[in-house]
Amino acid sequence: MLDPQAQPDLTAVLACAYGLTGIALERLPVGQVTVNYRARVGDRLLFVKHYPDGTDLTAEQAAIDQTRLAGQYQVPVATPRPSLDGDTVVRQGGIAVSVWEWVPGAVVQDGLNPAQQRAAGHALGRIHTAFTGHPAGAGPSARLKKWMNPDLAKLDATTGKLLGIAGERAQRDAFDEQALRTLAERRAMLPRIPDLLAGLPPLTTQVLHGDYSAVNLLFDGDELTAVLDFLPPDPFLVAYELGRIACDPRTVVLDEDWITAGVNLVGAYLETNPHLPAADVTACARVALIQLLTSLYGVKQHYLKPGLIQEDLDQFWLLRHAAATRLLDNLDTVERALAQAAHDR
Repeated sequence: MLDPQAQPDLTAVLACAYGLTGIALERLPVGQVTVNYRARVGDRLLFVKHYPDGTDLTAEQAAIDQTRLAGQYQVPVATPRPSLDGDTVVRQGGIAVSVWEWVPGAVVQDGLNPAQQRAAGHALGRIHTAFTGHPAGAGPSARLKKWMNPDLAKLDATTGKLLGIAGERAQRDAFDEQALRTLAERRAMLPRIPDLLAGLPPLTTQVLHGDYSAVNLLFDGDELTAVLDFLPPDPFLVAYELGRIACDPRTVVLDEDWITAGVNLVGAYLETNPHLPAADVTACARVALIQLLTSLYGVKQHYLKPGLIQEDLDQFWLLRHAAATRLLDNLDTVERALAQAAHDR
């Protein structure tokens, strides 16, 4: 975590590199990788990202380039504000920072409504269309090879380690009890993963947004005002990114009609990216499920290395686990609905 006492140094960098004098910074309780601020300069609002030591700033610059490319395809994105020297990422005196125009809107915390689902689907379709011919997508995906061959023995061992840490605590709190239950359930699900992987058809890979999820979408009512936090170009499964948002854990857990909601989003996606093969559409929920089952994100941080905002990660683990359970129990039904959506486009 960055030291809050670094804020005066950050203010000095913003004044020197960006000409932003008299700036007032308000730290925002969002983000697990950077420390983020709402900045007020007179009557104008800006968004400031403060990068911790060790951040790969070349990768951050590549992510900003992806943001700009998506914006050229009518995807609503935040606009980076260049420094006085024209840079979009600045390092000065040990402080690394980027500045963005402020975008109105908020993250939807309790599942997207039908209009928001369609807006999210349309935007993702445009992103994938924009990135189809990206040079970084021409070669094989090293990440995909690893994803298709998860180390289940290591995953089982890590799950057992976390169970041991939680179980051996002299005084367990409410999350410890929840962790013991959910980790035991997850461990029992792990033997299902090989069959889920074996059931995947050949799938499309290309450059993606990289982290297209509800927390990176800003809405003002039903209007999608910005897609945030693109990652550097790295080819991976289109079905992964589509399934991740169509089967967003908030929707799967909180919406009784979650299958219809997911199909609604996929239908909107196909309106802006109609050439995605039916196999990718049908498999997207299975890919999302495999990703959930092979991830201990949240609970692993809790017991081994707490994140910047660990309480959020704790709740995210519980939500993702509940979503994995529901998806696993209903996968056949979901895949039939997705296959029909691909047929009806």
